Amino acid sequence: MLTAMVRYLCGALALCVACGSALAADSPLLAYGARIAGDDARTRVVIEFDRAPDFFVHYVADPVRVIIDLPETSFGLKEEDMEARGLLSDIRYGAMGAGSSRIVLTAKEPIEVSLAEVKPDEDNKGFRLVLDTERVSKKQFADLIDAQKWTGSVVAAKTGRVTAPEPKTENGTFVVAVDAGHGGIDTGAIGTETKTVEKDVTLAFARDLVDHLNRRAGIKAFLTRDGDEFLSLPQRVQIARRQSANLFISLHADTLKQRDIRGATVYTISDKASDHLAASLAERENLSDTIAGVALSNEPAEVADILLDLTRRETQAFSVNLAQTIVSSFEGQINLINNPHRYAGFRVLQAPDVPSILLELGFLSNKEDEKLLVDPAWRAKLSELLAGAVGNYRTATVANGG
Repeated sequence: MLTAMVRYLCGALALCVACGSALAADSPLLAYGARIAGDDARTRVVIEFDRAPDFFVHYVADPVRVIIDLPETSFGLKEEDMEARGLLSDIRYGAMGAGSSRIVLTAKEPIEVSLAEVKPDEDNKGFRLVLDTERVSKKQFADLIDAQKWTGSVVAAKTGRVTAPEPKTENGTFVVAVDAGHGGIDTGAIGTETKTVEKDVTLAFARDLVDHLNRRAGIKAFLTRDGDEFLSLPQRVQIARRQSANLFISLHADTLKQRDIRGATVYTISDKASDHLAASLAERENLSDTIAGVALSNEPAEVADILLDLTRRETQAFSVNLAQTIVSSFEGQINLINNPHRYAGFRVLQAPDVPSILLELGFLSNKEDEKLLVDPAWRAKLSELLAGAVGNYRTATVANGG
């Protein structure tokens, strides 16, 4: 009897351990601590995890970056603990999509990871990922890149999370892709007053706008991202095209050195920028992929091949009409920057067959704008005005046979 009971308890314990392991495998890793030390010759990065992480290290040039790809990870790290020092000029970390996360170490000059290993903590309560970096010559760094087998993609780890189905639309429905700028590892701009994060502002607005658009008959809106995940600029374009979107609206809330500048701006694509401000903003927004360690060559060749054809010209004309409609609906209702319709070479607006605009909701560098950007009432007002402008654009387009 006693032996049977012991066997039962042992079996129950084994089942609990197995269940716990399965749950752990389906849940994200937790990075809960970090420290960085070193000088201009060697720098060590140590990150503490709740369990041993699988990881993959590779290199990217221009600028010099070390990429550490991880399974899905929740980062509970203090900002000051991940402050770049020694050989490193910048450190970013975050989600890269379902099931994967990434740490990007940007270096001041060519470096090599001389040691990369996982060790148990001294108290055996977790694990440490230890990365030692050292200076190398430009030739040695080039050889590292040539020797690696990385293709520029991130392989998602399997998790128990359910992926939301892609939206289905009926024939004749006017489809709008609403793109929340930045996300995951790419935080975007940071507010000057309350440290508001751009990726959170854009997602909140995107959800609100989709809700307002979907209340209108004949319109079906969807989000390119519905969580804190990274999407490359080409991916955002591909999502819109794959869903046969009739419109693409990308939402942003940037910062400027001139803190007195405020108000909304509507941007359309052009090979030549309308002004220095538009050119500077497009240059920064186009760096989103670089910040996340994504190679710019990932852009689909088909986009580059047809940028200047007739389809693109017609699409640009529709984009300009949409921008003018939005500006008209905002006038007298929402603060607008001087010359509120501007244009530049935004990569996220390069869908050749989808009219696209980038809406700068306001500037997180301006304290008045920052207060409005986190105000639910103001967000609802702007979303309603924008949805109305899209409705007017749709009506005019259908009337003109577009």
